[in-house]
Amino acid sequence: MPAVKSDLIRQLANNYPNFLKKDLIKFFEITLYEMQEALKRGERVEIRDVFSLEPRIQKARVARNPKTNEKVNTPEKKTIQFKMSKEWFKKINEKK
Repeated sequence: MPAVKSDLIRQLANNYPNFLKKDLIKFFEITLYEMQEALKRGERVEIRDVFSLEPRIQKARVARNPKTNEKVNTPEKKTIQFKMSKEWFKKINEKK
């Protein structure tokens, strides 16, 4: 099952009934926005014991169209490197 934003907010609302749902939605949106802005600025985003995101610059290169074998110039672009924590890695890979 994919992690859908609405499902995550519903779970948060069930786990924390003292918070209003609209406040949880705003909190979630602010968190995602701040993570996005930090990555745009080239900063590393780390949520301890969960994961880290780090922007990387992929250099410009000459690629090849596999269908026509034509050379294509690919410009420099930013990518994101995702690294999960050791705890998550163990939980995901443990045998049932």
